[in-house]
Amino acid sequence: MKTAELRQKDVAGLQTEVKALQKAHFNLRMQKATQQLNNTNTLRQTRRAIARAKTILAEKQAASQ
Repeated sequence: MKTAELRQKDVAGLQTEVKALQKAHFNLRMQKATQQLNNTNTLRQTRRAIARAKTILAEKQAASQ
């Protein structure tokens, strides 16, 4: 998801997005462990997407206080 799309979401939406990304990352790690994952670059992409979403979430929470 693009940064602009994440910035349009509210805090609750960002929290659900982070949880969904973390779940997807966990599933990818399990696929890698069982050698079912063909494209290991998706691990990097999801890890960075989680970081991006968490950063925007922290910005919004700091702005609301």
